[in-house]
Amino acid sequence: MGKQKQQVISRFFAPKPKSPPPPPPPPPKISATVTFSPAKRRLTSNFTTSRKHPKLSPHTQNPVPPSLHQRFLQKLLEPSTPQQHPASSSKPPTYTPLEQQVLDLKAKHPDVLLMVEVGYKYRFFGQDAEHASRVLGIYAHMDHNFLTASIPTFRLNVHVRRLVTAGYKVGVVKQTETAAIKAHGSNRSAPFERGLSALYTKATLEAAPDLGGAEDGCGGESNYLLCVVEKSVLDEKGGVDARIGIVAVEISTGDVVFGEFCDGFLRSALEAVVLNLSPAELLLGDPLSKQTEKLLLDFAGPASNVRVERFSRDCFIDGGALAEVMTLYENMHIDSPSDSILSNDLTENRSQKLIIKEVMNMPDLAVQALALTIRHLKEFGFERILCSGASIRPFSSNTEMTLSANALQQLEVLKNNSDGSEIGSLLQIMNRTLTIFGSRLLRHWVSHPLCDQTLISARLHAVSEIAQSMGSCNSVKNLVRVEEDPDVAIVQPELAYTLSLVLTTLGRAPDIQRGITRIFHCTATPSEFVAVIQAILSAGKQLQQLNIGEGNNNTLRPNLLKKLILTASSDSVIGNAAKMLSSLNIDSADLGDLTKLIIASEGQFPEVIRAREAFKLAVEKLDSMIDFYRKRLGMKNLEFISISGTTHLIELSTDVKVPSNWVKVNSTKKTIRYHPPEVLTALDKLSLAKEELTVACRAAWNSFLTEFSKHYAEFQAAVQALAALDCLHSLAILSRNKGYVCPVFVDDHEPVQIQISSGRHPVLETTLQDNFVPNDTNMHADGEYCQIVTGPNMGGKSCYIRQVALIVIMAQVGSFVPASSAKLHVLDRIYTRMGASDSIQQGRSTFLEELSETSHILNSCTEHSLVIIDELGRGTSTHDGMAIAHATLHYLLKQKRSMVLFVTHYPKIASLATEFPGSVAAYHVSHLISHDASKNSNLDHDVTYLYKLVPGVSERSFGFKVAQLAQLPSHCISRAIVMASKLEALVNSRIHGRSTKELLLDTLVIGQEKEQLMAQSLDRPHKEFDMAYKDFYLNLKAATQDDDWAKSFHLLEHARSIAKKLIGRSMQYV
Repeated sequence: MGKQKQQVISRFFAPKPKSPPPPPPPPPKISATVTFSPAKRRLTSNFTTSRKHPKLSPHTQNPVPPSLHQRFLQKLLEPSTPQQHPASSSKPPTYTPLEQQVLDLKAKHPDVLLMVEVGYKYRFFGQDAEHASRVLGIYAHMDHNFLTASIPTFRLNVHVRRLVTAGYKVGVVKQTETAAIKAHGSNRSAPFERGLSALYTKATLEAAPDLGGAEDGCGGESNYLLCVVEKSVLDEKGGVDARIGIVAVEISTGDVVFGEFCDGFLRSALEAVVLNLSPAELLLGDPLSKQTEKLLLDFAGPASNVRVERFSRDCFIDGGALAEVMTLYENMHIDSPSDSILSNDLTENRSQKLIIKEVMNMPDLAVQALALTIRHLKEFGFERILCSGASIRPFSSNTEMTLSANALQQLEVLKNNSDGSEIGSLLQIMNRTLTIFGSRLLRHWVSHPLCDQTLISARLHAVSEIAQSMGSCNSVKNLVRVEEDPDVAIVQPELAYTLSLVLTTLGRAPDIQRGITRIFHCTATPSEFVAVIQAILSAGKQLQQLNIGEGNNNTLRPNLLKKLILTASSDSVIGNAAKMLSSLNIDSADLGDLTKLIIASEGQFPEVIRAREAFKLAVEKLDSMIDFYRKRLGMKNLEFISISGTTHLIELSTDVKVPSNWVKVNSTKKTIRYHPPEVLTALDKLSLAKEELTVACRAAWNSFLTEFSKHYAEFQAAVQALAALDCLHSLAILSRNKGYVCPVFVDDHEPVQIQISSGRHPVLETTLQDNFVPNDTNMHADGEYCQIVTGPNMGGKSCYIRQVALIVIMAQVGSFVPASSAKLHVLDRIYTRMGASDSIQQGRSTFLEELSETSHILNSCTEHSLVIIDELGRGTSTHDGMAIAHATLHYLLKQKRSMVLFVTHYPKIASLATEFPGSVAAYHVSHLISHDASKNSNLDHDVTYLYKLVPGVSERSFGFKVAQLAQLPSHCISRAIVMASKLEALVNSRIHGRSTKELLLDTLVIGQEKEQLMAQSLDRPHKEFDMAYKDFYLNLKAATQDDDWAKSFHLLEHARSIAKKLIGRSMQYV
């Protein structure tokens, strides 16, 4: 032993051979990108750092060693393998089986960012790893042939949402076989089979499997998929306009919107569609015009993360779109299951016929957009939502007013103009909903006010009934009087309480509208299914307690409210919901245990029963083996134990001898735990039986969800009824605000009118409360239908005209309004032209934006429209702007006769009141002025704004007070005041000079005819007078035409001297 140690020590002190010097390190790579090409692997670097002398420390002559961070970065940026010699660089790489699988999947889905399941991780490869590393902030490194990164499986939900929010189309690749099934298969030595199991984008995320319905979802926001196609048309004037077809699908709620319309050069109608729907994805049907494409791509800018995909529609030129759509509907009807636990074939056939009829009546371009949408959704497996027909509606109809993009933005209907949030908008003031799906419907109501008097009255009656049932509503005059309508009965006192209880419960439950759509798509989890169906069942049973059946002696009249309650609590929905829940084990659904979820029978899901019996037999056989080992080992109390997830272990003391073929699993100081070979075989069979049971139960669960599709339409109708009840309940809560009144609408045959007493701005009132100054509005088609509003800056002009428009919108939504009384005529549109902004990206200046919007108003408004124009013409010179404003208003008054609110700083515009007496009136926002007589400065005017609209024209705008409030430098303001005084004096002098010259022309009328008469009266021989007469005439004519007073006076003096000389010479001849 000592000799061996001695040998070791002697070897340690023996002289060592000189080792060759290490090769110089390669220059570090700053960035390396690995391509995904299967032919070869390329490393491309943006640049390499140049070799520099090592940095020296001031305290030593040795180079400063690199820091740990610098060494880490150098190691990180180095390639994973040394660079090959150029002669051998053409050798193709050798891929692992996993890498080959990834390459095959990437070839099938080149535009998808793939997340590949490998064990307990999801891995990214190649460029996908690079994108994921940047977005998710995870580490990427080289592994074999590709750059790779990974995340744990339990974080799939979080990371998929982050990638989708960044604008990627994300695909999840899962193992399609388990370890137990693979061990008993013929390809046990091959790698696991993998396939694309789910595909996610922003529009499909909430409906997709594994991820939708999460608490961190999009909530009340909509994620529409908007498909746009276009056809150029030539109008009569030779300008190129477009006919546009759209289809928008909210896949998570089942809402399908279609439309076709003509649009002008500015694509204002298409912009209104985009702002209303706020799509998360765009499908563009090529070809598109530059104007359409520019508007859509500007909306889908880098900051928006809106995904854009393109499809060619060349195959639809000969009418192939309708054939493709009808093929889908026919296939869906054929593939629908004939046997159902909830059979309702007659209703389904009737619904199918209605869907086909509705599709046949769609415009051609809308059908093309529908066909492209179907092609796109087939990739995700969501095309069935287009065949349900539960909520297919046109974007605009005869019963709704579609607010333009300008009206939505300039009136701040859906969002404020400060930060783009909902706070401070009309929607935020009106939204008192208790459910997410009710909030979405109210957004549609606010952006699409009704223009049918019957529908508006129905909503107002329903709101009044709910508000009256709340007990502490406003005075009786704010409600629909019983004596005015004999059909009105005293409402039930428990109505408001029941609605509030139902809606509050639904607000705490999952989003049932998205939930039933996820059930329709077969992507809902068992717990989600139970929660959604239980919420609908509970709401229906509670509403049935109101006893509003057709044959019951109820106190509600047959109106909108009764119809909605009956739809939400129909016997069919409640019965089907109860039957479906009775087929499930609720406790297993909460635990997510598919094997015990479905209550199967021989008539329903017999394969589940067989799989359960096989699994039960495998368990019993394994448990019975303990008796054999008790006898063999002579231990009567021997039992199987489980340690750390490993089951059916036999624990023995260390001194017990066991057969050599027993497998030792683990041990302690005193005991050893074994798996006998018979137990291992039985465990393999048990694992296989469990996997087969899981597969059978999953297939049965998918079949169970598929059966729900037959009743999706009636469940969707019930949810929409609950959403409408939530909106009416929200409006009823709003009606209880102080000073809110129920508007009264005149009949359609009566003249258009807007009569508002003590109207208030609904948004600003919430901030100012009692300090807000109300104003009256009295406009009538047979009387004063145009108001020209002037007044000082910041005096409240724009607030007043916005107030009128917002009150009209609220009234036609079916809401009470902030006023003491409101008598209105139903308007067809509201047009606005307010503010000043340019569109640099679209190549339009501020003034072009003004005139383009004005042109759209002049071409589209009718006598039933409300037109609001604020300071038209300020984007150009004063004379041009005033002329255009004057001509625009004159055209509206003469040709259109719309209800017009016209704000201007040009006092000359008010002269139209004399041209249209009785139809046009000038108003201004009142104010008080106190002036310090000891000082002569425009800034010494102390202006007090009264914010009250009074007749007359305002003389001043007090712009310098605004400049002072804006804290412009005092020197700048003083200079501006001096310049304003000079300009005002110059204008006054020109006005005075023109009046003097007009008087001179009246007394000395010297025209061409007068000149000829004077020449004939003179003696022809006296030629010397000709030049003098000509000079006199030219000077006098120039003096009357020149605007410069000093020059005109000089010319008159010169003409006077010539006249004196002519008179003197004439006297000599006399």
